[in-house]
Amino acid sequence: MNTTRRTGLLLAFGTACISGVAVFLNSYGVKAFGDASTYTTAKNVVAAMVLVLLTGAISARRPGTVLTRPSRPGQWAGLAVVGVFGGAVAFLLFFEGLARASSTDAAFLHKTLLVWVALLALPLLGERLGAIHVAAIALLVIGQIGLAGGVTTIFGQGQLMVLGATLVWAGEVVVAKRLLADLSSWTVGLTRMGVGSVVLVAWTLIRGQGGALTTLTGNQWMWVLLTGVILAGYVSTWFAALSRAPAVDVTAVLVVGAVITALLAAGVKGAPLVPQLGWVALVLAGAALVATPRRQAQDELASSR
Repeated sequence: MNTTRRTGLLLAFGTACISGVAVFLNSYGVKAFGDASTYTTAKNVVAAMVLVLLTGAISARRPGTVLTRPSRPGQWAGLAVVGVFGGAVAFLLFFEGLARASSTDAAFLHKTLLVWVALLALPLLGERLGAIHVAAIALLVIGQIGLAGGVTTIFGQGQLMVLGATLVWAGEVVVAKRLLADLSSWTVGLTRMGVGSVVLVAWTLIRGQGGALTTLTGNQWMWVLLTGVILAGYVSTWFAALSRAPAVDVTAVLVVGAVITALLAAGVKGAPLVPQLGWVALVLAGAALVATPRRQAQDELASSR
């Protein structure tokens, strides 16, 4: 397996673990606030500040290697799309939906990102899907449906908002993948959270909720700091993975996050775990299938034709 692709898949696995924990914790954090938009704004501002500190620290040790400056109008436009839609609009939809839906449903719908990215990546990114990849996607989707308890629960208002956010993020993946051909993952990630935070703060002020950001309780600060740091970890590993491996591959590995969320829900909420083990096995098998060296060999064969 190509070393760069292997690194990307490992980073994607790390992102999946972070995502699984984040979705579970955010289902509690958003309810502790009572207002999903205020929670999202505060959390994302914390994440942006953490990323600023991280990039500053790394830049101090490796000057000129972390952040890259866009050189074309198209790159500036792409970063604007990532920041406004991926860093603000999608987050508002997701967390408004999460306040109304269960964490398991939200995790399932978010992980359908794989399907939408695959549909977009073929015509827009020129990525190829072989028989093994199609089989892997089938295993991942079936496993997710099983973990979510079926598809009958995805048509509520909250679930549809989460699905809308997922579709926006799928488009963001395509735009970000093109940007990452020339720009560093830190540049794209920091732009996403920085621009997104500015838009979210503006939206909060327009709604007349600006005062809520300055009067957080101790419990609310705990949730904001915890989930904000986790979000910073998610963003930094996700764009690093996307810069090193095909979009469909890293998105497929991201599905493992649904397993983490389901296991946490079972452990904390006391849901029976044994009936879910079969679905967990399907998801893990699908993710493993994506990462096989055989898949890489097929890619190399296809690209040589």
